[in-house]
Amino acid sequence: MTNTKKELAVAALENGTVIDRIPSEQLFKVVSMLKLDTIANSITIGNNLGSKKIGKKGIIKVADYFFKDEEINKIALIAPDATINVIRDYKVVEKYSITLHETLRGIVRCNNPKCISNNEPMETVFHVTRREPLEVTCRYCNRSMNAQEIEIL
Repeated sequence: MTNTKKELAVAALENGTVIDRIPSEQLFKVVSMLKLDTIANSITIGNNLGSKKIGKKGIIKVADYFFKDEEINKIALIAPDATINVIRDYKVVEKYSITLHETLRGIVRCNNPKCISNNEPMETVFHVTRREPLEVTCRYCNRSMNAQEIEIL
């Protein structure tokens, strides 16, 4: 007799946020960018988990933490097809796909050393000029950058 019982690959979360469908090769970039090593909350990280949609995926579960819009925008730059699940009392109360906003404020550094945003105390502003492949343009100097050139603040 075969055992057909399914097991969770990662433990259930009582309250908090799950970032799902992170491409495996991007998982630790997301962990580093969000500075998850500096928070005291319980964190579960799973990598190279099976996914019907993307083959292999990463997942991050953070107990008792709910990501801010700014953090979700940063995730969208690295893992644009990821999903966010908000968990309360062990139930998914909200699930949504990450969407990259048209304007990115204070989350990307301009790679033009002469740009005013690198020489004056001001918030950077970028416009998403193309989504696939990703390209953003600085509001101040009009320098365009692709996904490999983007430095997240």
